[in-house]
Amino acid sequence: MGESSDVPALRRGLAVLHVLATHAAPVSAATIARELELPRSTTYHLLAELEAAGFVAHLPAERRYGLGIAAFELGSAYLRHDPLERLAAPLLRALADEVGHTAQLGVLHGNELVYLVKERPARPETLVTEVGVRLPAHLTASGRAMLAQLPAAHVRALFPSTASFVLRTERGPKSLAELRRALAVERRRGWAVEDGHVTAGFASVAYPVFDHGGRPLASVSVTLRHHCAGERTPCEQTWPGLAGRVRRAADELTARIGGRRS
Repeated sequence: MGESSDVPALRRGLAVLHVLATHAAPVSAATIARELELPRSTTYHLLAELEAAGFVAHLPAERRYGLGIAAFELGSAYLRHDPLERLAAPLLRALADEVGHTAQLGVLHGNELVYLVKERPARPETLVTEVGVRLPAHLTASGRAMLAQLPAAHVRALFPSTASFVLRTERGPKSLAELRRALAVERRRGWAVEDGHVTAGFASVAYPVFDHGGRPLASVSVTLRHHCAGERTPCEQTWPGLAGRVRRAADELTARIGGRRS
């Protein structure tokens, strides 16, 4: 059966929506035409059809286009079906069984880290990181794995003052300068580590999950029992072998949601 003549137009319309979704602000028709290598006339026709259907909003004063309410409704429906948790759960189950430690999926909510999914190994370890628990993002490996991928201005907005830097133990960043140094190290390394920052006697390793625009959407982490000799200073372990396994799970989840690593 031959391809319908409507299919190429549908593909182009979806491509226009993808361009709008990957830009942080509304864009001009010329930008869309250039990025998709389309004639101006075709671009305007596609935009007019998408606008009529509510998927695109035209901003005449700025001569730019953004996503419309119909696109927002689709996104909201997507979230209502909990696809991220559904896709992550089997990957975390396999990861927990493989490494013998608790595996978790977390997302940022402001400057806090919220756990959405938690999978325990056959012999679980007692943790405070239950599903729905919120923790200071700068103390968790899961939170810093995502913060390390954000622009400096975004991080500064999330932590505007020293009051933002609460502690649960004696460890962890106590200022924006300390947090930035930690994030720089973890950005270069590729994964984040916290050692006794959340709960004494436990450490975590985390790697980010990326959306289609290469932005950090969530993070996969593994938490294990670990005691350093010193009470107030970490012993600088980074668990690269464990991090490699966490990364494989995070990269697989990134692929399953149609994301890409930045």
